[in-house]
Order: sequence, then C-alpha cells, then structure tokens
Amino acid sequence: MSADKAGVLAVGADVPVVDIACDESGFSGTNLLDPRAPVITHAAVDLAAAEAVEVVARVRANSRHLHSEYKATQILRQRSAVECLLESLDGKASVHLTDKRFFVVHRMVDFLLGEPTYAAGTSLAPDLREAAAVLHRRGPVVFGAADWYAVLACFVVMMRTKRHRVVNRTALDNFFAALGRLDGDLELVGRLRGSRKRVRAVLTTLLDDRSSVPPPLEPLLTALVDTTLHWSGGERAVDIVHDEQSALTTHRVDRIRTLLGGSLRDFSQVDSREHPRVQVADLLAGVARHLATQELHGCADPGLTALLQPYVLASSLWADEASGRRLALAAEV
Repeated sequence: MSADKAGVLAVGADVPVVDIACDESGFSGTNLLDPRAPVITHAAVDLAAAEAVEVVARVRANSRHLHSEYKATQILRQRSAVECLLESLDGKASVHLTDKRFFVVHRMVDFLLGEPTYAAGTSLAPDLREAAAVLHRRGPVVFGAADWYAVLACFVVMMRTKRHRVVNRTALDNFFAALGRLDGDLELVGRLRGSRKRVRAVLTTLLDDRSSVPPPLEPLLTALVDTTLHWSGGERAVDIVHDEQSALTTHRVDRIRTLLGGSLRDFSQVDSREHPRVQVADLLAGVARHLATQELHGCADPGLTALLQPYVLASSLWADEASGRRLALAAEV
C-alpha cells in the first residue's frame, strides 16, 4: 500500500475498503452570510444497515417522537436522546464543521491570492489557511463589522457566475469599491486590492461550468474531500453513499475522485428515507450543527459538547479560537 504525504491513496493500490454513509445539515446554497445559519456540518457513519436501525430505535426510545422519518429537530428537544445518539456512535462516526463566514473569507483568499483548485481549503492545501483565519478574525476588528461584511457580501455576489454569460462588471466594481472603503491596514487586504486582473481571469474561467476550477461557494466539496481523507487514512479506499444533494454533481465528484487518487472508490446518492445508515448520518449532522452553532455563540451545553468532541475532524474549516478549543479543534487553524 502506498500513499503520498497528504494521505491520498495511490491509484490501483490493492487495499481494504470502508463503506460509509454521509449527510449534511445547514446547506443554504450561496446564502452563506445569513447570521441565523452560520454553520454547515457534514457527518459520516461507519455502520451496517442493521446497526443503523438499532441506533435509531435506541434514540427513539429516549424520546416521544414516533414519525416515520426521525429528524435532528425532534431529538434536540430532549437531552437524553442527544446523549443516546452521541454515545451510540463511539468510534464509528465523524463530523466536519464549516463556519460559513470563515469559508467565504477562505474562498476569497483561495481564489484571488492562491490557486482555486479542488484541494484548496482542505487539509491537502494548508498553506493559506492560517492567513485566511487571521483575516477572518481581524477583519471586523480592524475595519469595523459593517464595512467588513460589505466586502464579504460583494465577494459572494461577484462569484455567482451561474446566471451570467460574461463577467459581471457591476459586481466586480462593487467588490473593489467595498475593498477601497476599508479604513485600516492588513497585509492581505492590500494584496486583494491589487488582484483585479486576476479576479477577471478567475471569473472568466468560472463561466465555463465544466472547468477544472471548483465552484467557489460550495462548502460541501471541501467537506467531502476531508471526510474521505479521514476515513481513508492513506490506507483504505472509501465507498460513500450520500443523501441526495444538488451541489454534489457527477462532474464535481469525478473531479474530487481524480484529486484523491484511489482514496474515493465509489460514490452514490440516495433518498435518506429509505436508508437507515444515511438517516443516522443526518441525525448526527443536525445535532452537530446545533451544538457547534451554540459553541460559536458562546451558549453551549458543556456536557453535550464533550460528547461531540471525539467526532469533530481537525480539518474542519473553523477559525474561532475559543469555540475551537471547546470543540477540541487546534487553537491554530
């Protein structure tokens, strides 16, 4: 068995296979700056179908909800049900967390100052992560929350190329005008102000929906890469069954499969209502999103956070230091 330093499995390696089921919670398309939904989670479980049925039954026994499809919104009403779920998955699950606002900042750095590849923003490309984290933390402090939010909002609008046939000059001008209104000094912002030529080139490339450049506003792509790397560990191929998700198109998944060599073997999408393994992933993703959001806002239940900690991937896109420590993420992103 051979793998490179980043943990990507060599193509053609004769290796064991792990079969996981995945789902997300908090997907909001390109609406990444809504303060009411600041977190998206991607959960994976390594359970056989019979084990998943048993987990759901056990959690149900700790609640009063009896509908056919059991959702995280129901178990979050009862602490005992949340505890039961998190205690039932010991060693058999993972959760990737994404702070959506940090994701936008990271994407701004990736696309305008780095290389916009499918590896960008993942554990395969760590070079710009700390710089993006510093910018995320310091931007609102140095420039003021309102002016910094305006830059992020203009960036999001500028990167929406799907409905355009040519580069949206108005959105481009608005983004650089918002950068120009920032009153303060951060080195990366100076570099962003000088990136107009590069931005035009990136936007032109993005107009080709089949290009090798990933869509800039899809956090599930980075989550899928890091989830696969975690379960592969450079030693196993990974088969994934995933709840149906419009962001994970065949073209995009194929790009990720190429990036990961032999790490991602098979990928299919299903209706979670018919697959108990995916239902458990859905429950875990929803619970994790709720708990991580509470941590981000500083109002979490320490006991439940402690139960979530073992599942949280260190590769999560998370820059807030205080909540990151409580979630057992490294203080340095």
